[in-house]
Amino acid sequence: MSDDIKALDAPVSDLTGVGDALAAKLARLGIVSIADMLFHLPLRYQDRTRITPIGTLRAGTEAVIEGEIAAADVVKGRRRSLLVRLKDGSGILSLRFFHFSPAQQQQFTRGLRVRAFGEARAGATGLEIYHPEYRLLRQEDAPVEEHLTPIYPATEGLTQPRLRGLIQQALKRLETMSEALPDWIPDTLRQRFRLPGLLESLRYLHEPPPDAPVAQLAEGQHPAQRRLALEELLAHQLSLRQVRLRIQTDNAPALGGGRSLQARFLTQLPFSLTGAQRRVLDEIGHDLKRDVPMLRLVQGDVGSGKTVVAAMAALAAIAGGCQAAIMAPTEILAEQHYRNFRAWFAPLGIEVGWLAGKLKGKARLDTKAAIADGRVQVAVGTHALFQDDVTFHRLGLAVIDEQHRFGVHQRLALRQKGEAGGLTPHQLIMTATPIPRTLAMSAYADLDLSMIDELPPGRTPVQTVAVPDERRPEVVERIRRACAEGHQAYWVCTLIEESEALTCQAAEATHAHLTEALPDLAVGLVHGRMKATEKAEVMDAFKAGELDLLVATTVIEVGVDVPNASLMIIENPERLGLSQLHQLRGRVGRGATESFCVLLYHPPLSHHSRERLGVMRDTSDGFRIAEKDLELRGPGEVLGTRQTGLAQMKIADLERDRDLLDTVSPLARALLDEAPEAATPLIRRWLGEDAGDYGHV
Repeated sequence: MSDDIKALDAPVSDLTGVGDALAAKLARLGIVSIADMLFHLPLRYQDRTRITPIGTLRAGTEAVIEGEIAAADVVKGRRRSLLVRLKDGSGILSLRFFHFSPAQQQQFTRGLRVRAFGEARAGATGLEIYHPEYRLLRQEDAPVEEHLTPIYPATEGLTQPRLRGLIQQALKRLETMSEALPDWIPDTLRQRFRLPGLLESLRYLHEPPPDAPVAQLAEGQHPAQRRLALEELLAHQLSLRQVRLRIQTDNAPALGGGRSLQARFLTQLPFSLTGAQRRVLDEIGHDLKRDVPMLRLVQGDVGSGKTVVAAMAALAAIAGGCQAAIMAPTEILAEQHYRNFRAWFAPLGIEVGWLAGKLKGKARLDTKAAIADGRVQVAVGTHALFQDDVTFHRLGLAVIDEQHRFGVHQRLALRQKGEAGGLTPHQLIMTATPIPRTLAMSAYADLDLSMIDELPPGRTPVQTVAVPDERRPEVVERIRRACAEGHQAYWVCTLIEESEALTCQAAEATHAHLTEALPDLAVGLVHGRMKATEKAEVMDAFKAGELDLLVATTVIEVGVDVPNASLMIIENPERLGLSQLHQLRGRVGRGATESFCVLLYHPPLSHHSRERLGVMRDTSDGFRIAEKDLELRGPGEVLGTRQTGLAQMKIADLERDRDLLDTVSPLARALLDEAPEAATPLIRRWLGEDAGDYGHV
């Protein structure tokens, strides 16, 4: 690293006037080095490049005015204040200070010229500016600002002038060190992708010319802003690609067999695989044959048959003498997987083990021992599977269900479980929440993508209706009829004001109301504050048909499979995003019976809420719903808890800059092909020094 580059890595205390107290305030803004100072971009701009005659000034506008002091007095009204009257020949305006010192009061002597900036407002004496920025003019023709004035994100005790002065110091350092801030995107790529240079972009944003397009800057759409946003998105993309490259330098077991075992398994199933399932299995089979770790994300709509695909992949691992781990985000879903796999694999003589947080004592020790010595060939569980005290005999495949609930770091932790034998397991990640393709290419750049875009034959689409809350008695009657016909129903209470406690109270109240209104039905209750064992007992009773109606909070969103349930009531659906509504609706329609989803909303609905509920009525296609969800809610929320940092960026905004995602992938490929040495420093600029070790987490 050159001395110039190191100079920008120097702490902010290297700047004139920065002591420990000021450095601590800057650190609250994420400014630790001089380079951080340069990338601390303005929120907006003020135009101080021209002086506005007082007579033309209007209330509500910001302006620079200049005039002669006609009077300066302390006035006593509801609040004591210093009132300075200025005149410029076109009119009179007052500067009002509620906080002032005797020294400040003495500055304002009659006849002195003052230049002030602030927002004019109507006051008792005509137009006034409260607490303006000002300076006393000692010469007739003091120059005005040459650039628009940047307004930066600030913190308590740090004024805009002080911040601007420090950033000007940092910019002056750049002028004397031409190599201090390398542009890691080479000239050839900048020309090909029509990108301005890094230095010119930074200088422009800190010092825009007087004729700069202020509206474009305010919307974050200026080419200089988009250049920096693109570079930040590129850094995130490259970091994920590095994770992939690092993992793929490892060795994995080549698992090319298992055809006869898979064929025996398929003959047991009461259905045939869909064309989409077969296509995805071919893609997985191709990956498993290789001796580098598979990194594949399978997206499948609700009920598309992802679990069977996971089972087929697990059989390939077992046939190759390896173990498979199936990991789910909740105990309810993990236990469901365990039951499915045990029922499917017992006739094949394959031992399936179960490991979750609630498994204690001797049972836990016995299961861990059976995983360690290889007796358990398929281990199913929650995050308990990758705790330090769990050792696998020879882990060949890790299947992670519902990727949204797991971060990159957790996925990498599971990878290490196979390293004891010198081999890294293949990884298959499965999600029922379709990610729009553009977003997936950025958020999941470390994974290959497969789609199960076909539902099994015989599935009837769920009929969806939106009903106002005043028709609640009709909905209750509808439940009575459905259960009388031998079906089961869900009633989902959604979040109230983001409070889990209040939501659980609402669920308990709804449960009491429905128990009273439907005395002939067995009504169960499950919510987030119940112990895992209590939740499991209620879910087991519902699956066994012992309960007719299940009142629940959104804990049932993921993966619960009760084919006899044909009616879903979602209360306050206007509080949920489209993808979450679609997930909930997917709990019904899993059998051959026609199923219904009732969206029980509280009028009046906002425009967005009406649009969301309309989409739910019009389509059951998860991929179309995901695209609409992205449009309505923005990428940050759609990605959920995907821990790549994509939703917490310094400059880029996924919603505003989503069109840049189309450029990011080809630019990342081109950079890795033509200037691979630029990738690591570019990642470190945006993600910090530790980012280069991201793949080793």
